[in-house]
Order: sequence, then structure tokens, then C-alpha cells
Amino acid sequence: MTMFRPFAAGLGCAALLAVIPALAEDASSWPSLRQDVFGAAAIQEEDGTVLLEAPVRAEDAALVPLTITIPAAIASSVTKLTLIVDENPAPVVAKFTFGPAAGDQERKLTTRVRFDRYTNVRAITETQDGQLHMTTKFVKASGGCSAPAGKDADAALEGAGKMQIKTVAGKSQSGVNLAQVMIKHPNFTGMQMDQLTRDFTPARYIEELQIMSGDKLVFKMAGGISISENPHFIFSYPAGANSSLEVIAKDTTGAIFKGNSQSSGS
Repeated sequence: MTMFRPFAAGLGCAALLAVIPALAEDASSWPSLRQDVFGAAAIQEEDGTVLLEAPVRAEDAALVPLTITIPAAIASSVTKLTLIVDENPAPVVAKFTFGPAAGDQERKLTTRVRFDRYTNVRAITETQDGQLHMTTKFVKASGGCSAPAGKDADAALEGAGKMQIKTVAGKSQSGVNLAQVMIKHPNFTGMQMDQLTRDFTPARYIEELQIMSGDKLVFKMAGGISISENPHFIFSYPAGANSSLEVIAKDTTGAIFKGNSQSSGS
């Protein structure tokens, strides 16, 4: 599985601004990524079973919003979702596994992602019978993977793991709850340079996330460096489910953070 691809020596994100390839039709990275992640499995493309909203040109390459929609007609059979940004150093942004509390209504999931350069972003779902469905968007954004954090490393890590978890009944559509989970964490990529010391800040990011409704799983995520600083997720789940949520996150140092929709985590 290609979760991380070494960054070319001496080539930073800023240097890539001078080279803007027409990647929308460029298959140079995708065939190898496809083989690494999905093997020889067939993938059905643009068949309307998974939808992706992404800006054509991002305002901030380190905070690119993506929204994935899985229509109700197929939602109950979808077990997994994979997000891939072809030309990122870590192309596999995240893998989501849905549980019983994800429900059989239309599913929506929004998060924010880093983009290293102009590239395709892909959302691929897997159904219970192993079928894969994919939709693709081209996004003009560059420099997000090495963009410096807003604070130095120590300041950025202060209070890491604090959560804000909000639930609102029936706001996304009839019969569906909408939830927002925000986790304070710098999600260091390992490519960001400290402007004072000129050293690279070691990678440290949220690698596991689990969201429960009552005693049932909504989804769990295996993530990488491409998820933005202060990970942020908005998602739908059934109104009939227990409306309170419990969130457990773990970063690459093994630190575990917990929170629920009735109190802030630590």
C-alpha cells in the first residue's frame, strides 16, 4: 500500500509552482497507486454511486475542503471509502470504514486535505460484495504539504487532542443527524521547516480515529499526513441512532485523545 512516497531530494513545494502539469489527463502516478492500493480489482468510474465536491482552485492548499456523498440507494452496501490525492508525497489521504451506525440514508462526509501540487483527487468506495466505485476531481493547489504551521512546534502541540464535538438533529436532510468533530492537533507532515532553526519538524499526525454512536460504530479512519492541521470532519448519521457521539483518536506517538458530544475531550 502506498501510504508515503519519498519526497524528491532538493525539490520543495514552492519549486513546483513553476511547473504546472496538466494532470487531469496525466495517468503517470495513478496506475501504480491503483495497483498498490487495489491490486487488479476492477473500478467502476463516474457511475453516480459516489460524488465528490472539491474546489477547482483552492484558496489555501493546506486546507482544501472535500465533501463526499454516497446516495441512499447504495449507502447501506458501502463498507469503505478511500481518499487519494495522486501527486501528494502520501497519496492515500485516509481510509474510512463504516459501521452499523452509519445508517442506510444518504451519507455525507466533509474534511480538509493538504495538496502538494496540482493533481487529481479521488474518492473510491467499496461495497459489501467487493465492488469498487470511483469519482475524480482535478484541483489546482500547491504547497500545502510543506506549508509551515501557524505556530512553532511546541506552541502548536499545546493542548493537542482537545475536541469540539457538536450534533444537530435533522439539519442535513429529513431523518438524518449532522455532526461536526474538530480535533486540535498540528498534524505535522515531516516536510515543514521551522523558520527559526531551519530544521524540519518531525512528522506527528492523527493516524487513527473512531466515532461511535452509543455502542455502535459510525466510522473509523486510518489517516496520514495529507489530512490538514486541526482535523475537521462533518458527517451525517441516522436520526434514529443515539444522538450522542464518542470520539477516540490516536496520533503517531501513541497519544490517545477522547471526547464526546456532551463534553470536551482531553
